[in-house]
Amino acid sequence: MRDLKLTERFKSTQVHALNSSESTGRKKKGSGAVANLVVPRLLPSADTLEPYIEPYLKPINLVENLAELYHRLECCPQSQKASLYVEKYSLIRSLGDQKLLRRCLRTARQNAEDVLSKVVLSAWLRFERREDELLGVSSMDCGGGCVLECPKVNLVHGFSSCSINDWCHCLQETKQETRSESVCLPDEEKDVSFCFGNEEVNCVRWRIGALSDPLKAMLYGGFAESKMRKIDFTQNRICPRGMRAVEVYSRAKRLDLFCPMTVLELLSFANRFCCEEMKSACDAHLALTVGNVDDALVLVDYGLEERAPLLVASCLQVLLRELPNSLYNSKVIKILCSSEAKERLAVVGYDSFLLYYFLSQVATEESMVSKTTMMLLEILEECAAERWQKALAFHQLGCVLLERKEYKYAEHCFAAAAEAGHVYSMAGVARTKHKQGQPYSAYKLISSLIFEHKPAGWMYQERALYNMGREKSFDLDVATELDPSLSFPYKYRALTKAEENQIKAGIIELHKIIGFKLSPDCLELRARLFLALQDYDNAMRDIRALLTLEPNYITSHGNITGKYLVHLLSREVQQKSQAECWMQLYEQWSSVDDVGSLAIIHQMLENEPGKSLLEFRQSLLLLRLNCQKAAMRSLRMARNHSSSMQERLIYEGWILYDSGYRDEALARADRSITIQRSFEAFFLKAYVLADTSLDSESSSYVIQLLEAALKCPSDGLRKGQALNNLGSIYVDCGKLDLAKACYKNALAIRHTRAHQGLARVYHQKNQRKAAYDEMTKLIEKAESNASAYEKRSEYCDRDMAKVDLDVATQLDPLRTYPYRYRAAVMMDEHKETEAVEELTKAINFKPDLQLLHLRAAFYESIGDLSSAFQDCQAALCLDPNHTDTLDLYQRTQKLSF
Repeated sequence: MRDLKLTERFKSTQVHALNSSESTGRKKKGSGAVANLVVPRLLPSADTLEPYIEPYLKPINLVENLAELYHRLECCPQSQKASLYVEKYSLIRSLGDQKLLRRCLRTARQNAEDVLSKVVLSAWLRFERREDELLGVSSMDCGGGCVLECPKVNLVHGFSSCSINDWCHCLQETKQETRSESVCLPDEEKDVSFCFGNEEVNCVRWRIGALSDPLKAMLYGGFAESKMRKIDFTQNRICPRGMRAVEVYSRAKRLDLFCPMTVLELLSFANRFCCEEMKSACDAHLALTVGNVDDALVLVDYGLEERAPLLVASCLQVLLRELPNSLYNSKVIKILCSSEAKERLAVVGYDSFLLYYFLSQVATEESMVSKTTMMLLEILEECAAERWQKALAFHQLGCVLLERKEYKYAEHCFAAAAEAGHVYSMAGVARTKHKQGQPYSAYKLISSLIFEHKPAGWMYQERALYNMGREKSFDLDVATELDPSLSFPYKYRALTKAEENQIKAGIIELHKIIGFKLSPDCLELRARLFLALQDYDNAMRDIRALLTLEPNYITSHGNITGKYLVHLLSREVQQKSQAECWMQLYEQWSSVDDVGSLAIIHQMLENEPGKSLLEFRQSLLLLRLNCQKAAMRSLRMARNHSSSMQERLIYEGWILYDSGYRDEALARADRSITIQRSFEAFFLKAYVLADTSLDSESSSYVIQLLEAALKCPSDGLRKGQALNNLGSIYVDCGKLDLAKACYKNALAIRHTRAHQGLARVYHQKNQRKAAYDEMTKLIEKAESNASAYEKRSEYCDRDMAKVDLDVATQLDPLRTYPYRYRAAVMMDEHKETEAVEELTKAINFKPDLQLLHLRAAFYESIGDLSSAFQDCQAALCLDPNHTDTLDLYQRTQKLSF
């Protein structure tokens, strides 16, 4: 907290944050503008705060649910796998791991069999990357990317054996296509005519009859038409042009000779006369003609009327790949959300839970309280068939109604979700009771949950709302102990301290969670506390960091945008030139002050809007802070604002790599290098290649790439990172002196994290004291140093290691290594029960793969094979290819049966 120069200024219980007459700081022109702003002046009361009811499934025992799901995935037929992976996606949403969620959706798409599932999952993956924000990219473009996301491939029914690394070749196929040429038809006697007034269409009787059994019966059966040479077709809703097309199709079996409107006539004719082969051909042909929203809006009605599933799927695909923008089109809303929408889609079998699950997620992200969101969730509930689907639909509907302050209906929905087995929805029932003036009923309800189930952090957090005084504080302390990732207890304690005139203590309380979990609401509250101290510099830092996470952020206690607060505070904070900003960025990067670095980059982008280099740096910081969605947005902006194709390819490569498309990312890097040899292109390629188990040959190639990168122009911040990475590869190859030189060079340009690599070199050389001292230097320099304490623990004796790891857990309770280490020590000391409890404590709020694997191994060693088996299944549900867990799983299987 060395940057927090705080003093207590206020003696009253009400905190008047910005009374300009009390300011002791420097006065500038415009001073008092912030002071006169009502919302930042008054801090919210602690008792008015409420935690969110999270709008996703939150199982009471996630490990058990994951294990059971893995068992079903092992046993189920291929046709059920896609839906099970969607269920898995729903189960793990509470973990907040965007990469794991995307992997679930990709695997679901890979195992999808029916066209609608392929269309929805492909569009969902596109939405997760928010490709609608990429300039120059059409929603229906394939571009030779992953075959699983190709719009044309999605329209082919049946299971595909493609992997996520298989590329689509439709771009090359399109280039090879030629214009349709005139077709030579067989010269056959036309022995029947279909008349339309004075106009006749001559046909070959047997070929028309071969189109369907009804036509065959009409032309060859006991009907009068079978004896006629001329048949009146005026009343059959087809024009002469359409009938000529039927005649041509009967002989050539081709549709590319006709315009779409004519093919629509053929589709209608095929429906009336049960020409199944022609109907399927028309359906597939028309599906490929849908290229934009206007086409889709016109053709979807034809598709529904004629029951053409591929055409409807193609139209839906366009609308889904245009999300979220298409949700603002009233015609789209009518198709998807109207009272008859579900019934119309049911005609072609598309009243699908998956479709409305995706649509409702998009709508909820756009606006939780909109009428569109309500309508989609109501249809989702109607489509729900399985228990987890009903629980999800009712729970999400309850969350929306709670936000809309429709408490009675919300209570009903939460209760229905709880009845479907979702215990967390009882928190929603309690909240709605509280809102309706029944706090005691809410208290009793949550207390009964704590008694009946394994206690969870959210239970105590919820009960605290209905408690007062010491009991409230006790519940919130227990909530933090059970789940330190819950932000509400920190916010409540911070405000309570502020109300007791301990603003500095309140800031320190928020600093605890911001140190390991960056969230806009905590940053906003800390900024407001800084404002209460008239510490405008730190307040500005937090608001700028907040806007990096959510550029359109509106304060939680008023309709004031974060951008407007920056505007007001700029009158109180000295503005820096771009050169001064670069100098400050080096300082903060060197001190590993990631939040400060985010803030200064935000200011630099304010000075130079659309600077792709800065947006890229912003994305790197956000990834380091585990803010994956915000990082991807910054990458998209960098890509959009890139000044050259070579630069754009690099940013596209990072987007693809972070989305799980490793091979495509490498291809982008290679294309960029062919245009211009650059630091970032070589670094991207080296980074992607290094993200695997490297053999000696691969390691040598990565070294060459990093050395090539270092020869290209770049700044010290990036070269420090490249030197650090190069040193790491050298250590893996046993080239310790070369590694040491890399780390020393990195430190010379103030890449402070290189201390960690240098410590590793000393450790490899059996110089543990030097390694320990090197990590101590990092701890002294770094603002964010939980990882430094964790790493230093490897270079000291057991007692000192335990002290360091306890500090690491205190600074960042989400880091899993300290729990694993402490549990291993306990096992060595034959404290098996305590060892399992140590791991369980962390697994309860973070079911990490490594934690689950270690606990399974512990269970196996003490003979609890059923528990070991369950943990293995849960771990494999998170990563089915984890070799060590697979070995343990197979071993426990053999021992169990």
